[in-house]
Amino acid sequence: MRALSVSVWVFLLVSIGLAMTQGAVGAPMAITLQGVGLQTPESILYDRAGDVYLVANINGNPTGVDGNGFISRVAPSGRGLVLKWIDGTRPGVRLNAPKGMAIVGDRLYVSDITAVRIFNRRTGQFVGSINVPGSTFLNDLAAGPDGSVYVTDSGLKPDFSPSGTDAVYRIDRMGRLTTVAKSRELNGPNGVTVLPDGRPFIVTFSDIGEVYALAGGERRDVRRMPAGGLDGVELVPGGAMLISSWGGSAVFRVARDGQATVVVPNVPSPADIGYDSRRNRVLIPIFTKNSLVFQPLL
Repeated sequence: MRALSVSVWVFLLVSIGLAMTQGAVGAPMAITLQGVGLQTPESILYDRAGDVYLVANINGNPTGVDGNGFISRVAPSGRGLVLKWIDGTRPGVRLNAPKGMAIVGDRLYVSDITAVRIFNRRTGQFVGSINVPGSTFLNDLAAGPDGSVYVTDSGLKPDFSPSGTDAVYRIDRMGRLTTVAKSRELNGPNGVTVLPDGRPFIVTFSDIGEVYALAGGERRDVRRMPAGGLDGVELVPGGAMLISSWGGSAVFRVARDGQATVVVPNVPSPADIGYDSRRNRVLIPIFTKNSLVFQPLL
């Protein structure tokens, strides 16, 4: 048996100190995981087949080609399993500043500045990369019902000024890359999910908190949320959506009629959220606090 690395042992030991915290008044108990070695956690993805949470850690500059990004595995109980399950510093692994993630079959797709990295979902083995020419800040990923993967480019330079590369791309099951839409009018596309009708649905990190669907390369059903700085978006049963907002320090539930209500308040820098469909809970990476919150939903 291969010996566990020091970082893994630290993760296992410190994670014993996870805290049970009360959310909003009358809400179920939440789990807060902190002090376990996470480094700029940007997104959480629920791997339903493995019943495990995957956490993408930027570990430094969001645009830094530094080869030190990593993916953690966390149990739904809040117990840390492996801190650096996929580790950009290991030979044969390419990972700089991982952000959004998506799963198709046994493939885990991870956005990484100007490329999408592919790993084996079960083993974490590096499979390959798909470069996205002309991109500057690849951000979120979402899998479609046909096995395709959508990826957003938020159009940012290293100093976070606009680069003008705002876009949404599609990768089919054969790894072929096509452009769904590319325009400054996309307003910094960040989070993405796929609607039941197959259209990608986008939330933007702009101050105005804009959301829209894409059809024929054009924005449709454009709406504004109560606050801006939108990051993650997840579909939940019944057709509602969960959307995280830095501007509101909250997670919103958006009903099918567009009505938005706060379901998780007082969460600073809520990044690319995940959704645990087995336990009906939203998974929130706290970007600036190196922590995670798992909040059951009513």
